Amino acid sequence: MRDLAEMTVGQWYAWSSGWVLLLVPQLWTALTLDRPVGLRVLLVLSLLGYGACYVHGLYLAVKRRSAWFSVALIATMAVLWAVGFVGMGGADGSRLYTVAFVVVSVGMLTGPPYGAPVTLLTALAALGFAWAAGKQVGWDEVFAAGALGLGIMAVFALVRGNSELREAREELATMAVTAERERMARDLHDVLGHSLTTITVKAGLARRLLERDEPARAAAEVADVERLGRQALADVRATVSANRVTSLAAELAGAREALRAAEITADLPSAVDDVPTERQQPFAYVVREGVTNVIRHSGAGTCTIRLAPDSVEVVDDGVGGPTGAPPGNGISGLRERLAAVGGTVQCGPLPDGGFRLRAECVPAPRRVRRPEPA
Repeated sequence: MRDLAEMTVGQWYAWSSGWVLLLVPQLWTALTLDRPVGLRVLLVLSLLGYGACYVHGLYLAVKRRSAWFSVALIATMAVLWAVGFVGMGGADGSRLYTVAFVVVSVGMLTGPPYGAPVTLLTALAALGFAWAAGKQVGWDEVFAAGALGLGIMAVFALVRGNSELREAREELATMAVTAERERMARDLHDVLGHSLTTITVKAGLARRLLERDEPARAAAEVADVERLGRQALADVRATVSANRVTSLAAELAGAREALRAAEITADLPSAVDDVPTERQQPFAYVVREGVTNVIRHSGAGTCTIRLAPDSVEVVDDGVGGPTGAPPGNGISGLRERLAAVGGTVQCGPLPDGGFRLRAECVPAPRRVRRPEPA
């Protein structure tokens, strides 16, 4: 019923009034019956009240969600229908199909899982009442009542389907916004974490060079700091616009420079040709995160990066990290990136000292070419 509860009064009136027009033949018959004026007025009022209960009463019942109000509405509609059906006797306007409004209202207000059986029982009760009142009910009237009820229920189902589709679209839009925020936060963490770490290390190196009275080398390091600052700004802008593409070769070159500035001996691969193209970008993020952590936390003297078609690992000989410590945002972001290409991330201290960050992808199955028939 939630889809109907979300309708405005105007929308509900516009939708339900079309069905109530099916009562117009009944009204005409009641006005032109060869019966006393008082009876005709009673029949007209009962039909008008019956339509009003369906148009406005059902809307209120759906809005209020009150069991007592719903029961009172169904009872009132049943009485008004019975008055009209019996009061017009054998007139042509006395048709069983009008009971469909009561049946549909019962189904709507009952809801799953009891809506279907209660609706069927209501329809059977209406048939029993008609036979008990001595009316000759033909199969054509039974068919007309069933067709009208099914038609109204089909429109209800269409409205409900449209409502669920709208909710699904809104949920997808919310998920898309959430995913974009997570992407931006992850990328900004990677960009700023690495860039600011490298800038800090180079600034410290420039200070030490100035203290040792080596202004030429210090000026070179300061120039690198300026260049890295501009590059970080460009990376942030590209991240916000989702246009940044990380290069594995560029990350290795940057890692070599950052490790040199931190006075850490670097053992890095010289080429990335063996790594499949689709894995180079996630592996580049692994290199960036691993080298950033080595510089910031390890106190290492040596950092080794090993690269293979299906894996990459960053190993240092520093103090390592606490066993069982929860992963930070950087490692969590790496796991999300590697999961997108069927990979996993493992990190932790080594038994002989040091720390290792390893990302591995499942090798793609090789296709065996079948020999062509001779």
